[in-house]
Amino acid sequence: MFVSLRAVFAASVLALSTLIALPASAGTLQCAPFARQMSGIDIHGNANSWWGQAEGRYARGHEPRVGAVLSFSSSRSMPVGHVAMVSKVVSDREVLLTHANWSYRGGIERDVRAVDVSPNNDWTDVRVWYGPIGGLGLRSNPANGFIYADAPKVSDQPVRIASAETAGGAALRAAF
Repeated sequence: MFVSLRAVFAASVLALSTLIALPASAGTLQCAPFARQMSGIDIHGNANSWWGQAEGRYARGHEPRVGAVLSFSSSRSMPVGHVAMVSKVVSDREVLLTHANWSYRGGIERDVRAVDVSPNNDWTDVRVWYGPIGGLGLRSNPANGFIYADAPKVSDQPVRIASAETAGGAALRAAF
């Protein structure tokens, strides 16, 4: 069977175009720096350390919210854990995630499906869309919960209330 040079060239261009679509840092992009950049949550280190580092610095919980980071625990298949930002809440048991380095080494995936399969509906066991099979992954993944971009609601600072008696208030009152 004769294969034309033109067909070989076209197939090569098509194969290369899929590589060009990946970011320049495709071989080095990791989930933690990507999640930090997307969410604004300033935590560094391996993904499996984020949950502990967030304690006292960021609010944490088990309710999905847009902009929160879902923190996956270490496991045999994920020794350094994983972090992914919630881009949309579909329901209390389903979200869309934006994350890096999951289906493809160094690749970015936006708005991929993640489903809570934990028995207590608390996001401690999650199945995530996996590109190579085009659907939810075959295994579930242990998770800690969500890290929210806001700080915990605890404050030891006294509350100062502005009033008309303060200099600013007096100046404001005089202006009218």
